[in-house]
Amino acid sequence: MLNVFTLASGRLFQEEIATADALAHVQPVWVDLEAPTAEEKDWIAQRFGLRIPENIVDDDLEESARFYEEDNGELHLRSDFLIDEDTGADGRGARNVRVAFILHDKVLFSVHAEDLPVFRLLRMRARRIPALIDDAKDVLLKLYDADAEYSADALEGIYDGLEKVSARVLQSKVDDQAAAEVLAAIARQEDLNGRIRRNVMDTRRALSFMMRSRLLNAEQFEEARQILRDIDSLDSHTAFLFDKINFLMDATVGFININQNRIIKLFSVASVALLPPTLIASIYGMNFRFMPELQWSGGYPFALGLMAASVIAPFWYFRRKGWL
Repeated sequence: MLNVFTLASGRLFQEEIATADALAHVQPVWVDLEAPTAEEKDWIAQRFGLRIPENIVDDDLEESARFYEEDNGELHLRSDFLIDEDTGADGRGARNVRVAFILHDKVLFSVHAEDLPVFRLLRMRARRIPALIDDAKDVLLKLYDADAEYSADALEGIYDGLEKVSARVLQSKVDDQAAAEVLAAIARQEDLNGRIRRNVMDTRRALSFMMRSRLLNAEQFEEARQILRDIDSLDSHTAFLFDKINFLMDATVGFININQNRIIKLFSVASVALLPPTLIASIYGMNFRFMPELQWSGGYPFALGLMAASVIAPFWYFRRKGWL
């Protein structure tokens, strides 16, 4: 999909582009390519002289391959953007999506495989707020700013989710089923928190590269520094959430261990209580010739009563000691 945006009075306006001729008659500030086709890439090459390679959004973590400037002045950045969803359209849930940016001839080109909430947020704001954007570099900075804000909202969602988990964990009794559900919820929140931390780290690297490239004016440079300060606050909050997640994980595992120990204790008490009647039955099961009880008419009920008493006595003693 090809989304082309022009700039008028600081507002972004989306142009309807269906053919290469329609693209030739607009002067965009931002061209957003979502899962672009080979035909759409050819339109970009014909109109702007920019060739978009097939592997432009590959997951390459080397900074030299992700942030660089060409000899002709083109600025290339590859950044991760967060999608915070419980279950995505393809069932993958929360994830980081790689986006490739190219600043070419005062036009920002962005290439990504799926629609991103941050991009939708910027398009909505840029249509409503006047004088928000002056050039293509402003579009890129506003995207990173919106990404930091989106990450902050996701962190608030994690905190709310962990509060609900805390209410379940810090009860007087947590059974195994509840503990399993709690562990699953904690794992989801930990995964999302880790993705947010990775996302803001990647945004910090991209902003630092832009500041070092000396392409930003004074106002844009200060805006980039403000975004970095916001990211620093998000970093500390993710660390706090990791500590809270570890505490809840340890507490839940502790309850599971308590439940298991309770079951093992019951088996231990039962085995100890059954030792005396087993001993009595073994004695009277001996085939010695001279055993007084063998010739006694009440020997059988006497042995049964003795075994029953030997079972009851240990249970009474254990309960009196508070072990049951």
